[in-house]
Amino acid sequence: MFPPFASRVNPALWTPQVVLAGGVILGVALWLRHDTQTSNLLVLQFEGQQAPGTFYISVYILIAVGAVMMLVGFLGCYGAIQESQCLLGTFFFFLVILFASEVAAAIWGFMNRDTISKELINFYDSAYIKAVDVSGSPSKDAAIKVLDVFHNTLDCCGKGDDTALFKQVAGTLCPRKSPTDFVRSQSCHDKLIELFSEKLHLIGLAALVIGIIMVFEMIFTMVLCCGIRNSPGVY
Repeated sequence: MFPPFASRVNPALWTPQVVLAGGVILGVALWLRHDTQTSNLLVLQFEGQQAPGTFYISVYILIAVGAVMMLVGFLGCYGAIQESQCLLGTFFFFLVILFASEVAAAIWGFMNRDTISKELINFYDSAYIKAVDVSGSPSKDAAIKVLDVFHNTLDCCGKGDDTALFKQVAGTLCPRKSPTDFVRSQSCHDKLIELFSEKLHLIGLAALVIGIIMVFEMIFTMVLCCGIRNSPGVY
């Protein structure tokens, strides 16, 4: 039998929440992976180079954490039902590993928070330069197609400090923009920064929720392990 306090925090009652949280995190990560705005941009290729996919590193980490949390949650449920210190100890070990991985990923994300948008901005600018090239560059048509995806996906046009040459050909590069709309439209640089800032904030929120859940999971698991060890007849 569990001591009174240990019974109140019995993981058999709350470890299913780990499975649920893992499923929610996995769902959010898969949505971020297949979101049309980001996927349309990150599948682009220009002059043999793929659009930078640094953003997907954080998404793949979320997918892995969500999937492992679901599996670990089942392990915690079974260990609690069986009152097995060995299974609960394994459950605790996996939680520590997941928590450490999340902290490392959070540190990496904080250090590279500006890198993602800058890489896409540089990719956009490389196509931008070729698209306004008047010397007849062989990659000009490909560059125009790349810009078209950016402009239609983000509903933007130009860099915000566009040259007179770009404004002359804006009707071709931004076919849905009238001259008045072009003046009012937001630059693609600003749109890219805004897009990935929102996505990274969502990832950060998800990571914070995971971290809080893991801390409580580890505390409750240790309490239960102590309760099982101190129960009469358990040696």
